[in-house]
Amino acid sequence: MKELLIVDKLHKTFKLSAKQQKLEHTNSKVKVAVDGISFKAYEGEVFGLLGPNGAGKTTTLRMLATLIKPDGGDALVDGSSIVNEADIVRQKIGFLTSELKLEEFFTPNYLYDFFSELHGVPDDVRDKRKNEIFGLFGIGKFAEVKVADLSTGMKQKVSLAVSIVHDPDIIIFDEPTNGLDVLTARVVTDFIQTLKERGKTIIVSTHIFSLIERVCDRVGIIINGKMITCDTLENIKAGQSLEDRFFDIYKETVGEEV
Repeated sequence: MKELLIVDKLHKTFKLSAKQQKLEHTNSKVKVAVDGISFKAYEGEVFGLLGPNGAGKTTTLRMLATLIKPDGGDALVDGSSIVNEADIVRQKIGFLTSELKLEEFFTPNYLYDFFSELHGVPDDVRDKRKNEIFGLFGIGKFAEVKVADLSTGMKQKVSLAVSIVHDPDIIIFDEPTNGLDVLTARVVTDFIQTLKERGKTIIVSTHIFSLIERVCDRVGIIINGKMITCDTLENIKAGQSLEDRFFDIYKETVGEEV
């Protein structure tokens, strides 16, 4: 299988304010968010990053999406460096995050066309893709409704639509079902499966065990900024449920019960 993503010893630290030090119960002025994380993702696979809140998952994905620069290490996205070729990387990936806030004054139609223009998508290709994905997600009848008047689930669907206007080969989902109702969450997970069937490489970050078990081929478990283990889903589970296995690994890593 072709390696479309090669992550090599990514490292990221953040300075802590006095208030943050108090919240973190530490005297250290620096927090190590990501500590030498490495993994690979292959063409046509769904790779899951699993870990508790604050483990470093989102920071890792933000580095891969070139939103922040690593302090150390690098990653190659289909051969392009996130450190030295950020502009090229952005053309090759789609990135969906809960931090993506759509301008509430605009409509789904306008936003899809705007992001398509940013990515240089020809009008005829844009219209074909828009019709397809708006139909798939049921966005069509809300196409001219302002984002401010859409439901939470519909906003998430629109966010997903605009994140893949350029039909990227590598798509990164950060907590894609977080806060969604069960019906919308099912639409998103089904779409991830559809993307996989089309040969896309998908990176999914989550703390939801059922999502990992439903869609992922391989899994990396991150705890306290470190990649503790990385393997196929079945090998990670080792005959247990993913939830039970995760808590065993967590206890072995941090030396305490959850």
